[in-house]
Amino acid sequence: MLLMTPFTSITRVRKMAFANPEDTNAISRKLKPKLDDPDVERVRRAHLNDLENILPFFVVGFLYLLTDPVPFLAINLFRLVAVSRIVHTLVYAVFVVPQPARFLAYMGAMGPTAYMAFQTLLHFL
Repeated sequence: MLLMTPFTSITRVRKMAFANPEDTNAISRKLKPKLDDPDVERVRRAHLNDLENILPFFVVGFLYLLTDPVPFLAINLFRLVAVSRIVHTLVYAVFVVPQPARFLAYMGAMGPTAYMAFQTLLHFL
């Protein structure tokens, strides 16, 4: 998730697709802001998807740890989420792979997150 910000910046520079007038003017007065570059937008959507999924996982994962789960299960759920999110970002923004690769990677993280949320609710209710 932390690497997506510099990756977006690199993609903007590579494609000369800057969003703000001050950014374009720093390069050349002739450049106009460009908000519709497909490569930049794909990287931005991948970053947004990371934010929408990883931050809630942090909360759910923390609450799940408060239930005193079996360490082996918890460690492997966290590993599965981490690997799945990395794969999701790679197939979404870096090496564009057709579906269902992105969906499978998404579900590889969403499944464990939903399981942990469900187990946490059961524990505290």
